[in-house]
Amino acid sequence: MPHPIETIDRIRIPDPIRRIAEIAATRKTKTLVVGLPLRLDGSEGDSAKMVRAFSKKLAQTLPDLPMVFVDETYTTSDASQKLHEAGRNTRKQKAVIDQAAAVEILNRWMEEIS
Repeated sequence: MPHPIETIDRIRIPDPIRRIAEIAATRKTKTLVVGLPLRLDGSEGDSAKMVRAFSKKLAQTLPDLPMVFVDETYTTSDASQKLHEAGRNTRKQKAVIDQAAAVEILNRWMEEIS
């Protein structure tokens, strides 16, 4: 049975890298898939730089685990739309939207490798 998606709020979780390492070990993760917030023109802005800096620290903790970056453009809006179409009220439900957006990112990555 697949594990549920767990999103890590790096502001609220005291040590998000440790939590990610715990999840990776427990679930026998083979690849870390990281959403990269690109600008609409495909360039990287400040948000992408923050993700890359965080990912560099994560890679130092998990050096043997491959890491891939996936463009996360529109994943939140796509996730919100799909949740709305499924009858879910997503107002004030950031965690639900974040999880659905994570699924969108994983789906994009799986499409890329297939």
